Amino acid sequence: MAAGPTGERADPSLCSNAMLRQAMRSLGQIYDDALAPSGLRATQHGLLASVARLGTPTMGELAESLVMDLSGLGHTLKPLTRDGYLRLVPDLHDRRARRVSLTDLGRAKLGETTALWSGVQGRFEAAFGPERAAELRAVHALLASRAFRERVASAASRG
Repeated sequence: MAAGPTGERADPSLCSNAMLRQAMRSLGQIYDDALAPSGLRATQHGLLASVARLGTPTMGELAESLVMDLSGLGHTLKPLTRDGYLRLVPDLHDRRARRVSLTDLGRAKLGETTALWSGVQGRFEAAFGPERAAELRAVHALLASRAFRERVASAASRG
């Protein structure tokens, strides 16, 4: 183990970020495997579902909802627009902004991936337990919130 700035040994198992990323990679693989027959990854399914939930969000609204930066979102949208699942159109009120919408093909693909997602979601809940799964989602929602990020940043500036 590497030594920290005060000489203490860094223990990767104590790093919340490292452990959360490991867990997310593991869980992501489980969901990706389940969605593989659709040709989409779980992240792409989540993006289609987010667009459906938000209606026709601007790129900025969608990026904020997904806790992504605009360049990362643009990169993620490319294959979905190329394959005809999403459409980017100029905003009617602000020509500088672009809106994201599901196409008919995208709605059909979302129906297909949602059926696969429901199966793996049910298996996850059965293996992990429905109460623990609900608690996990609540913790993740907190960690993904702007308020939490601001709280951590504020603590750093005081620190």
